[in-house]
Amino acid sequence: MLYVRRAQEDRFRYLLKTFPAVLLLGPRQCGKSTLARKALPDWSFFDLERPADMSQVEADLEGFLEAHPKSIIIDEAQRSPELFTALRYAIDRSKKKGRFVLLGSASPSLMRNVSESLAGRVGLLELTPFLAQELAGGSRAKDRWFWGGFPPLLELRDTRARSEWLNAYVSTFLERDLPALGLGLPARRLRTLWTMLTHVHGQLLNVSDLARSLGVSSHTVSADLDVFEGAFMIRRLQPYHANVQKRLTKSAKLYVRDTGLLHFLAGLREPGELTTWHKRGSSFEGLVIEELAASAAQQLVRPELFFWRTQAGAEVDLLIRDGRRVLPVEIKLGAAVDHHGIAGLRQCMKDLGLKRGWVITSGTERRKLAPGIDLVPWKEVAAGGVALF
Repeated sequence: MLYVRRAQEDRFRYLLKTFPAVLLLGPRQCGKSTLARKALPDWSFFDLERPADMSQVEADLEGFLEAHPKSIIIDEAQRSPELFTALRYAIDRSKKKGRFVLLGSASPSLMRNVSESLAGRVGLLELTPFLAQELAGGSRAKDRWFWGGFPPLLELRDTRARSEWLNAYVSTFLERDLPALGLGLPARRLRTLWTMLTHVHGQLLNVSDLARSLGVSSHTVSADLDVFEGAFMIRRLQPYHANVQKRLTKSAKLYVRDTGLLHFLAGLREPGELTTWHKRGSSFEGLVIEELAASAAQQLVRPELFFWRTQAGAEVDLLIRDGRRVLPVEIKLGAAVDHHGIAGLRQCMKDLGLKRGWVITSGTERRKLAPGIDLVPWKEVAAGGVALF
């Protein structure tokens, strides 16, 4: 399989020079172990899903770390909660940078162990499935919107095989991965909820409505959503609050992060079906948001993502904040944008005192729409050629 250089590879190497340990997080099958092994080919690799590796690591954690004081990669690190305490002692004995790399899928216990044992000792980095900018110019780039970005799926050429892969991924996540994280949640309910989320993709989230449809409490649905979000399956975009709070909505907007999973769970099986799907515009919106979120993580120190919406319905799809800088972004499927189509963006910029904003479209033309407002084509974003600030 041809290796595709990841956009986060430089950031990964930087963190190795800055911290004794780096924790690479992301959904299963997104390419974490491939990135780590490609960047660090001479390092020892231990996969805690392999019984032999797990036995070797857990039999004597302190002895294991003394025998491997540096240059080790530990995959599925969340499977050994005691590992994090042992790592803290090993790091405190020698604070040399770039000694350990941990790979894992987010779980409540994993993040708790990191915050309790490795605070200040570990650099955190999220890896997503392939971004459009990582596939730019390659044969798989045209498949990215409909099929999503999971590397093993994009290696498959047959439509049926790709659908089978997505079905297996969903089943494995619900029936094996979550129980392995100690989350004994009913797979059938979670699959139903996940499917329901495709119908509210890109919309304000109403937990009470979801709970009513499932016949469970709002608290149960909120807990389920926490699980999906922690495992990088969904994104809850929070509303932006400023001095005009009384005019702003309080509900989050929900997105299924990988468009391949979104389309599969919504019942789409062929790329041609996307053309007439009623959620096509929301699907494109989610695709662009994930790409810009990744660009923000690469370019900015601590980016925050929001949307903006007033009680009267004026809305901007995405606000990217870096410290005191804010970039509002409106996303439009199609090339034609008139002044009525940017009324929400204008209102947002006026209310927040912003001097520039973007409108990203699926067209090919870049031009000025109005003073301070640029029309930016999706192909430019997908090529990784946009500087946010």
